[in-house]
Amino acid sequence: MTDLRVVPWKRYGHDRLYVNDADAGGEKVAWLDRGTGRLTVLVEAHREAAVRALAPYLPSAAPPAPPPRRPPATQRQPAATPAAPPAAPRRPAGPMRPVSVPAARTAVGPVPSPNPDLAANRPGEALLAKIDELAPGFWRSVLNLLLGRRSQADSWRKGLAGERAAAVELDRLAGRGWRVLHSIPLPRGVDIDHLLIGPGGVFSFNTKHHPGAQVWVGDEAVKIGGQAYPYVRKARAEARRASAALSRACGFEVPVEPVLAFVGTDRLTVVASLRDVRAIGHREIAALGRAGGVWSRRQAEVIYAAARERGTWSGA
Repeated sequence: MTDLRVVPWKRYGHDRLYVNDADAGGEKVAWLDRGTGRLTVLVEAHREAAVRALAPYLPSAAPPAPPPRRPPATQRQPAATPAAPPAAPRRPAGPMRPVSVPAARTAVGPVPSPNPDLAANRPGEALLAKIDELAPGFWRSVLNLLLGRRSQADSWRKGLAGERAAAVELDRLAGRGWRVLHSIPLPRGVDIDHLLIGPGGVFSFNTKHHPGAQVWVGDEAVKIGGQAYPYVRKARAEARRASAALSRACGFEVPVEPVLAFVGTDRLTVVASLRDVRAIGHREIAALGRAGGVWSRRQAEVIYAAARERGTWSGA
């Protein structure tokens, strides 16, 4: 069993309880903001254990405040003396002239803009924002745990775990002449999970996490447990948008090959007629590193420099 320890922390106006993993050298697992009641989990595998560890450290609810005391009935309050009416303002002599009143000004500070360099993006950057938006507070997390109830953020966490697993495999190619970008934002709330750029071409990745599932991939759709998903069409659409954006930014045509990367599946079956989309398990990503003959090192660097610029994707 993991040895989790709760450590109080107060600084810069914050009052928090940190949950640290003693077996991992004090690695932070989660923290609770005691002012807002918001729980932030840093290591998803220890979520339930962190909730249990924090529960005994929370103060009990404060007793209700007593009602205000009324003065005794025998005590007579002095009668209030009515205030004199305010004096009427004196009207100045001479004609009235309009007065110019300056418009009120609202001080508006500079709006922080996202980092223009997408190389700083973490895997699942877009999902992290969604999870933070949907994550329940501490007490809601406790209730969900006791009732065995899943929160709205759980499906997004599963997707995040899938993107991180694929990112581990992709990042291994970085030392072999390849460049990798994660969570590339496109207009209309869409993002490309990963982009791989190197001597073998440019690949856009759509990562899907279906633990233990039997997956069938056809020419237009993916079937899992009898249900069809439009993953193939979406992968094609993302690759087309990426190709158009990169070609426009680089000044020469940049083909982009779509890849569907499945994480945690039990079986993956792909029809032989599917030629324009690669459907692979995430453990097969490393095999792409052997591809070559498409771009020179200089050309790949030009494409990567364009791809990491946020402005490249604004009109994709």
